[in-house]
Amino acid sequence: MGHEREFSEITPEILKMSELCYKNSNIDPSLYTKYDVKRGLRDVTGAGVLTGLTEISDVCAVRELPNGERVPIDGELYYRGYEIEAIVDGFIKDNRFGFEEVTYLLLFGQLPNEKQLDEFRNLLAYYRSLPMSFVRDIIMKMPSKDIMNALARSVLTLYSYDSNPDDTSLPNVLRQCIQLISLFPILSVYSFQAYGYFHENKSLFIHNPQPELSTAENILYMLRPDSKYTPLEAKLLDMALVLHAEHGGGNNSTFTTHVVTSSGTDTYSAIAAALGSLKGPKHGGANIKVAKMFDDIKAHVKDFYDDEEISNYITKILHKEAFDRSGLIYGMGHAIYSISDPRARVLKRFVERLSKEKGREDELHLYNAVSRIASEKIVKERKVYKGVSANIDFYSGFVYTMLDLPYELFTPLFAIARISGWSAHRIEELISTGKIIRPAYMNVQEHLDYIDMKDRK
Repeated sequence: MGHEREFSEITPEILKMSELCYKNSNIDPSLYTKYDVKRGLRDVTGAGVLTGLTEISDVCAVRELPNGERVPIDGELYYRGYEIEAIVDGFIKDNRFGFEEVTYLLLFGQLPNEKQLDEFRNLLAYYRSLPMSFVRDIIMKMPSKDIMNALARSVLTLYSYDSNPDDTSLPNVLRQCIQLISLFPILSVYSFQAYGYFHENKSLFIHNPQPELSTAENILYMLRPDSKYTPLEAKLLDMALVLHAEHGGGNNSTFTTHVVTSSGTDTYSAIAAALGSLKGPKHGGANIKVAKMFDDIKAHVKDFYDDEEISNYITKILHKEAFDRSGLIYGMGHAIYSISDPRARVLKRFVERLSKEKGREDELHLYNAVSRIASEKIVKERKVYKGVSANIDFYSGFVYTMLDLPYELFTPLFAIARISGWSAHRIEELISTGKIIRPAYMNVQEHLDYIDMKDRK
């Protein structure tokens, strides 16, 4: 019998080698300034480096005056030219769910009429079923402790069930994208149920999605043991999906979709790559950090209406004396928005209604107080080039906790929404460019003479 070891064992040799990696892979930070490298593809003011064009969405935070001066404005977000707040007001006024309508808009570039929307909903329902034995053979075997990894594995495995996986013609890619949009809720919820059964010793139940239900309703239907939910719960989850569905071509996971798509690879590989990006705590995992931060604040702040007590604890967090000692107030600030995040503005309007239904108005007051106080403190204590306001992650985590959704599903819910935007961008990349994305990297390692083995130290 061979030497048995733990699969994830880090040996002393690895520790020693990692020191070598750090020594020889640590680029002098001053070189980025010397060569005017836009780290993170953003300049010193935070403006993004232009790397592409899109018609899918527009993220606006400044307005240019006739004299050329750029002034900050309340954030605006447009899907295919339509302002997000107008879209939301439209489907709320007509008392219908919005995610399917927004997905149609993102994919096809126009608002659907009643007949087109019904046909699209029926198409989503038609594709909302997994291949035979997929749940048993793929999801239930070796379930991951991270649902995003389970989701990525499932997406890559679906390649093997597709009789034409590498065809990048528009009809085939559109079919694949619509299938994945339909299946993401099922893959996420079932992966969570498998995780709970195998890793948390919880009961296992698998509810089949219902064709007449919306995406948001099906998520709650499949997730809850009794499949019950209130209309307001479903409407607010639908709202969160709408607001997370798309956010420009430059966000990390969507840019990843463009980059990987430009290589000519298959849809499953492109979407799996986007999932890997979204999993990162600097991107899709932010709302989990917000929720956990507020758990910590609630444990240490006795009076949610005492601004001074709240302010003192926020100072401790900023000074790396509390919570995770990172010095960050999670959910505050955004790479583009300064005065306000339009998605947070929209979500906040409806959060108030659910907080009353759930009897959690005091917590909402705390969230609003932290948002107000943290904004002032961050600007005062940190060198910031623009204002700081609450972003969508600040309130979406609160929404998910009020819906009794587990932390493990927070980022997958983001993916369930953003697959609509990724799909639209993949299609746009395939149709409009045809050139592989390959930005420049400058080598700053001097050229060396080769050393024979006998002469190496």
